Amino acid sequence: MSSTAGTNKDLPEPVQVFMTYLDVEKRASAATLRSYAKDLTQFEEFLETRKSSLAKPEKVIPDHVRGFLAKLHGQRLAKSTMSRKLSSLRSFFKYMTKHRFIKNDPMTGIRNPKQEIRHPRSLNVDQAVNLMDAHVGDEPADKRDLALAEMLYGSGLRVSEAIAFDLFDVDTSSAVARVSGKGNKERLSPLSDAACKAVNDYLAVRAELGPSLEEQALFVGNRGGRLNRRQVNRILARMAEGAGLHEGVHPHMLRHSFASHMLQSGADMRSVQELLGHEHLSTTQRYTHLNLQQIMNVYDKAHPLAGNQSPDSDGEKKE
Repeated sequence: MSSTAGTNKDLPEPVQVFMTYLDVEKRASAATLRSYAKDLTQFEEFLETRKSSLAKPEKVIPDHVRGFLAKLHGQRLAKSTMSRKLSSLRSFFKYMTKHRFIKNDPMTGIRNPKQEIRHPRSLNVDQAVNLMDAHVGDEPADKRDLALAEMLYGSGLRVSEAIAFDLFDVDTSSAVARVSGKGNKERLSPLSDAACKAVNDYLAVRAELGPSLEEQALFVGNRGGRLNRRQVNRILARMAEGAGLHEGVHPHMLRHSFASHMLQSGADMRSVQELLGHEHLSTTQRYTHLNLQQIMNVYDKAHPLAGNQSPDSDGEKKE
């Protein structure tokens, strides 16, 4: 397994075999591997209290999984977190079953907790424009910050995708960027005119931030190294404050805003799915409520029967 996977030698052998499969064959990202290792370690610790172990996966039964789920519920974890942990277990036991390490899958009949409907927060169009327009400054860091924000919003990028860009990944002459998404899946993402201009302006002064000749990162910090998530969060918080926004603006909010604004402008769902790099259309559909809300607002303002007053038979509004 790659060093980034963080192999845990304390995990039972069947789990290590599964982790190697994820790393080598599925080419899962380091973050995904860490997540699986954490979830399976937690389940193993629970099994020890039941005198069982993933070292003998054939001995694990559905009651063990239900007990684990009850423990997670008692810890008041978010339902999305519990579902993710169950997904890790499902993948592990599916692998065990497929390769005939076990005959019966203990996940059979186990359902995820019912999820609350949570809609992603986003900026409206005016707020997004203000965020970019209010950012003024001629320092190299100022130009970097604007280029970063324009790309996050203009292309709907994940923060991990933006900070992973190397210099050769972004071609402003063709207005396209090569994005390495989840699971190391690559996609080509178009760049807006504003993003291309901002990136070109930044590249003209990037060297002033002090990157070494060997540093290939597109976005570098004030000490010349690749930007990290925490630095990006601070950059956007500072930009939001300068624009008079007090809504806890963060990188993923810009991604949400991109998706919402695309749908509100008439983009079809499949196209937005491709642009965002979503594997499943259902993930993209979380944004449709925002488009529907806009439609309802227009309806309420324009439809003669939608307001508090209704027209009489002569078409005049009643007093």
